Amino acid sequence: MIYVIDDDEIMADCITKACGEKNEIRIFSNAIEAVRAIDTAGTPDLIFLDILLDGPDGFTLLNELASYEDTAKIPVVVVSSLNFEERDLKAYGVVGVLDKSAMMPLEIKQYVEEYCD
Repeated sequence: MIYVIDDDEIMADCITKACGEKNEIRIFSNAIEAVRAIDTAGTPDLIFLDILLDGPDGFTLLNELASYEDTAKIPVVVVSSLNFEERDLKAYGVVGVLDKSAMMPLEIKQYVEEYCD
């Protein structure tokens, strides 16, 4: 299962399409919905996370995930227009950073293949 957490519907749809039809994908527009889903549906295999969300931002979600043993192991790919270095976010389970303005579907697919197949 893959979670796409992004308040931009068009971007969430693009990420979802790039993930392919083979995996179950759940889309959330905010961090609170995603945390509730983890509590009820279980941990996803991979999360694509926007940082600039309405309400609690992506950093809040990263902190929440990192604070529990079972969720700290979930690989997270940050998808943002902000400039981040992957090494700055590794402590939060971030396995990759994609620039929204330049990312390609193949990059998304590579993460899916590595963590979900």
